[in-house]
Amino acid sequence: MTSPAISVRSARRRRPAVRRLLIGLTVALVAALSPAVAAPAQAAPTLLSQGRPATASSTENAGTPAAAAVDGNTGTRWSSAFSDPQWLQVDLGARATLSQVTLVWEGAYARAFQLQTSDDGASWTTIWSTTTGVGGTQNISVTGAGRYVRMNGTARGSAYGYSLWEFQVYGETGGTTPTCGSTNAAQGRPATASSTESAALAASAAVDGNTGTRWASVASDPQWLRVDLGSTQSICRVVLNWEAAYARAFQVQTSADGSAWTTIYSTTTGTGGTQTLDVSGSGRYIRMNGTARGTAYGYSLWEFQVNTTGGGTVDPVPPTDPRNPNLGPNTFVFDPSTPTSTIQSRLNTLFAQQEQNQFGPQRYAVLFKPGTYTADVNLGFFTQVAGLGMSPDDVNLNGHVRVEAFWMGGNATQNFWRAAENLSVTLPAGVSVERWAVSQAAPYRRMHLRGAQNQIQLWNGGDGWSSGGLMADTRIDGLVVSGSQQQWYSRNSEFGNGWTGSVWNMVFQGVTGAPPPSFPNPSHTVIAQTPQVREKPFLYVDGTGEYRVFVPALRTNSTGTSWYGKTPAGSSISLSQFYVVQQGTSAATINAALAQGKHLLFTPGVHRVTEPIQVNRPDTVILGLGLATIQADNGSVGMRVADVDGVKVAGIMFEAGTTNSPVLMEVGPAGSAASHAANPTSLHDVFFRIGGPHVGKATNTLTVNSDNVIGDHMWLWRADHAAAGVPTGWTLNTADTGLTVNGDNVTMYGLFVEHYQKYQTVWNGNGGRTYFYQNEMPYDPPNQAAWMNGATRGYAAYKVADGVTSHQAWGTGSYCYFNVNPAVVADRAFEVPTNPNVRFTNMVTVSLGGVGTINRVINNTGGTANAANQQVYLTTYP
Repeated sequence: MTSPAISVRSARRRRPAVRRLLIGLTVALVAALSPAVAAPAQAAPTLLSQGRPATASSTENAGTPAAAAVDGNTGTRWSSAFSDPQWLQVDLGARATLSQVTLVWEGAYARAFQLQTSDDGASWTTIWSTTTGVGGTQNISVTGAGRYVRMNGTARGSAYGYSLWEFQVYGETGGTTPTCGSTNAAQGRPATASSTESAALAASAAVDGNTGTRWASVASDPQWLRVDLGSTQSICRVVLNWEAAYARAFQVQTSADGSAWTTIYSTTTGTGGTQTLDVSGSGRYIRMNGTARGTAYGYSLWEFQVNTTGGGTVDPVPPTDPRNPNLGPNTFVFDPSTPTSTIQSRLNTLFAQQEQNQFGPQRYAVLFKPGTYTADVNLGFFTQVAGLGMSPDDVNLNGHVRVEAFWMGGNATQNFWRAAENLSVTLPAGVSVERWAVSQAAPYRRMHLRGAQNQIQLWNGGDGWSSGGLMADTRIDGLVVSGSQQQWYSRNSEFGNGWTGSVWNMVFQGVTGAPPPSFPNPSHTVIAQTPQVREKPFLYVDGTGEYRVFVPALRTNSTGTSWYGKTPAGSSISLSQFYVVQQGTSAATINAALAQGKHLLFTPGVHRVTEPIQVNRPDTVILGLGLATIQADNGSVGMRVADVDGVKVAGIMFEAGTTNSPVLMEVGPAGSAASHAANPTSLHDVFFRIGGPHVGKATNTLTVNSDNVIGDHMWLWRADHAAAGVPTGWTLNTADTGLTVNGDNVTMYGLFVEHYQKYQTVWNGNGGRTYFYQNEMPYDPPNQAAWMNGATRGYAAYKVADGVTSHQAWGTGSYCYFNVNPAVVADRAFEVPTNPNVRFTNMVTVSLGGVGTINRVINNTGGTANAANQQVYLTTYP
């Protein structure tokens, strides 16, 4: 966020013979100096493909046969016809365990391709894939087995065909073809369907192991039943136990992502009954896709069984000692016996390192056991301070818990990514001001600032600016002063001496001591109660010294804190029931812990995953310390949550890797339809970053498919103007959309979404509610032509889909700062269907410093924000 003044936050064909010689030398050097990674065999992996029989889908001419890619001669090559798809296949002669594939491309390379294995040359398993191939020489580490290996190209990188100087497969021969197991891999896994005949005939009934329960669809074509196996599996058999309403025509299909499907069995002459189908394929998701019914009714299955072969191993999941847990090297736990000088020295060292370290990988948590301390806690980037008491008042710091902006000369518009939680603070004698000068992703939660004579200032107290934050479940005995803070969201808090100050968008919800409602002068949006919320889970130490996690209960129509002068409602879970995730832990191990029924506690650090963390069990708690970060590498999804009740994800940051991910987090698979009104999934202090420390790419950031999800403070951010030396740009950090909501009755409290290249937020579900919305449009469209939505200039910050019939939002702001090209125009900030049940209350648009234009506030209503009129307000729509 910027100040309204000037400051901006840091935001083919034929290659010459010389070239062929160089390629040959490169391959020779790779073979001589970079041996493949050893497999678990006695001897080192060897080159298996050279001189073996090779075939291809096509050849460009007789001079470029398939055999030329496996002859060991880098002056000969295979090339295909000029079309997609094309493949090159080698028969290794025997089944082999593979460790590496080397591709030496001629100029005509593959932009999208898969490496696949097969035991029979007919059914293929994908062991590696990309959609961002760049050609050259690729040395690819793989895990897989088979007699046949192929490169399956699906999108060319040039107008020509595919062409390989060499296709080299490394590994160890030996072993037998694995047998098909008898365990039902689908039983108890999350299941979804295109429809259900009634609530009693749910998708889950077909995978419950009970032949007396069934799934049934509505009476129309097509219909499908899908199961999430939790990880990629080699599928060898499917058993369909049909009720009388069977499928005459259907396919069995697999998918890696639940979106793109491969058919592994198909029939148009189904007869119902019990069908045992021998198949060969792989995928995480499997479905029966019915295209023609055998009766006038729908489709109905007593049971859908899946058998698999193979399967890898993962690291063992160690138990957690709840009295002496390993919280990682970046977590510091103090108790009252710790010398004050030791505590202060650690705090000073952390702050000196983290004051300006907004794009470094370091993450820290500083935790205080119950007791009284003297400490000045000055928080820098990616540092969390928290008390380990059941109540904030169980830990009292005599001193400060503060955030300053000295590093930017008082300007706090870059003070992101830090947190204070579950503490009480008593200021030193003679001091009456606590400063919390922050912008996004810096929650002040479950805190108590003692002393009615004191005040907390939400900016630097001088001439700087700050730009948006959250105060929740907090008691301030004295006064809250917002000063030049540009926007702020306060929820379920208590202000003993009230609040003073306003700039553009201040929202108060369920706050005692809130100022009177007034908009736009001052811009105070006041909502008396919070309809349904669950406070963030937190770590604490009980009276016996055991570490536990408290999970607050849902509150309805609430005001004030959950703890001050009352006993919090909720449940407590021993840390022995958690798997503590250390840096370097694989997603496979994390998923194994989840499959064993464990909750997760992420230690401070960057946790890199190459497959999704899959949360399938209802009521799972995932809690991060020190803004623990999950980075999605190799185009992976960071986390997927099944369409189940009551999952809680809290204190986690998701970050995009350099290879584009389809989405960083998905709550519920597409098509989710179950009601979770009594026990919704909730996301607390969950942040997302596309770029910043490196180029990042993700088409979508957060997609919510489940119904009744609660978002409790989230910042979704694409880096378009990061610090000097950090790569950002319109074609580098690519991300279409921040938040997509497909579920019904989803509620967002304190939602920040910024700088995406298309719609910032897309809301497709009915019954949605947003309380406080803060947005900046992308700074960096190079010109208007690059940022057009059909005939519309730019994309709205908040799009409610045309088919939505009910939606409400309160206290919404959208700002522009088109500094790359100030002539760029956004036609509107908010785009919604005109319907009396789609209502927006208290909106503001701002042209920051007059750089760029937002033509209308909502649809074609509201004034123009530009250099001449930098702020525009609108109280209601329609």
